[in-house]
Amino acid sequence: MEDFYTIQGEGYHTGKAAYFLRIGGCDVGCYWCDVKESWNPALHPATDVSEIVNRTLSNPSKTVVITGGEPLMYNLDLLCSMLHDKGQLVHLETSGSHPLTGKFDWVCLSPKRKGPPQPAIFPLANELKVIIFDETDFEWAEENAAKVGSDCFLCLQPEWSRSQAMMPLIVEYVQQHPQWHVSLQTHKYMHIP
Repeated sequence: MEDFYTIQGEGYHTGKAAYFLRIGGCDVGCYWCDVKESWNPALHPATDVSEIVNRTLSNPSKTVVITGGEPLMYNLDLLCSMLHDKGQLVHLETSGSHPLTGKFDWVCLSPKRKGPPQPAIFPLANELKVIIFDETDFEWAEENAAKVGSDCFLCLQPEWSRSQAMMPLIVEYVQQHPQWHVSLQTHKYMHIP
């Protein structure tokens, strides 16, 4: 769908420069999604993998974040292999709703109720990022946290349109459950794409 060099705005790697590859297509369809234009893969013509990889080399960062849409709708083996061959660190942001393909240096699992994660991805998650839209999402967060490894970075992030209402609840929750961290969409506050 698009690729661009920017600053990672959320989660464990907040503030780090990275090249983003946004893959078009998503069959999860969260009503609060902030990239709904990514849902229909037919709107985003296929691009040669070597062309994509070469574009990632045009920036000084060695980190590439594959996101979506839902990137695991596609086989990512070739893309990951070619990126690694060029010395890139490859991160994945996924709902985990499809089987994992590709090899990653960092997996950020952001589970969605409409398309729950495949069981096999939980032990591979380096980061669990749960979007908090309402109070019931804290229970959803704990359900998913019980399935990841003990060294997985756990974070709660307010859904952007509800951040004013949810932030006090998230802060209180993290204070009572200090294994969790607060994640913010800092790129939106800084007006960075």
